[in-house]
Amino acid sequence: MTGPALRELIASPHPDVAPLPPAAVRAPGVRELRGVPYRQEPGSRPLELDLWLPGTTPEAGPAPLVLFVHGGAWLQGRRDDMGMRTRHWSPGPFARIAAEGLAVACVDYRLSGEAAFPAPLDDVRSALHWLTLRGAELGVDTERTVVWGESAGGHLASLLALTEEERPLAGAVIWYGPSDLTAARGHFTPDDPATPEALLLGAAPATVPERARAGSPLSQVHPDAPPFLLVHGDADTMVDHPHSASLAAALTAAGVPAELWTVPGADHGWHGVADAEVERVFRRSLEFARGSAGL
Repeated sequence: MTGPALRELIASPHPDVAPLPPAAVRAPGVRELRGVPYRQEPGSRPLELDLWLPGTTPEAGPAPLVLFVHGGAWLQGRRDDMGMRTRHWSPGPFARIAAEGLAVACVDYRLSGEAAFPAPLDDVRSALHWLTLRGAELGVDTERTVVWGESAGGHLASLLALTEEERPLAGAVIWYGPSDLTAARGHFTPDDPATPEALLLGAAPATVPERARAGSPLSQVHPDAPPFLLVHGDADTMVDHPHSASLAAALTAAGVPAELWTVPGADHGWHGVADAEVERVFRRSLEFARGSAGL
């Protein structure tokens, strides 16, 4: 009599079939599932996501999805962090989104010290596919997905929105994300092998032009892309404002609905503007996400 090999018995269940953790109620009408594995690459840490689910009834049907991608220069960051200006909010930003009828998934991805591009984009795409596979259990409708990212996460979110073919997205909310890894903008130069962009690509962008182009949302624009909302401060000292302006112009030229909202006086992470302005940015972004998802 034979059965599974010992190595198979020892291994953790594959994320596609592993039991989901129990949900906890952390805010009125919102359920949370934390640390849900969605991908296990050999030799890499398990990649996890956190979920905020609206407390809707089964009769309401599955909820549309916000897929959130965190920032951190592709070097660091936490999946459940929307940026320094939202960390003190109670309820937090993701609970607030879920309270308005959208499920939220905040995802890990491999950082540049772990794997070079396109690994982080592959991870975000895998998270979307996992959410599709487990959507009926979770009550999530990934056919109405809006990707939302900030800084480096905005870069990956833009790429996902522009390159996902199996399950096209409904919209993209991009906060101060890099759009071009091929040309000098602000403090960035493609010849420097020590920039976060170079660490992401595994080499100075100028020395790997095809990879830099593949990693540039500006180079991936096409007429069938989903609607974009790009929000960027005009005083950003870390990601130059023209990154968003150029991407918005290219999307518009291709016939894609794209709105560029420039926030006066805002540095990276909304540093330098009043709390009320950050609230206004968040609220307008949430309204865009709800509208794109059909709510």
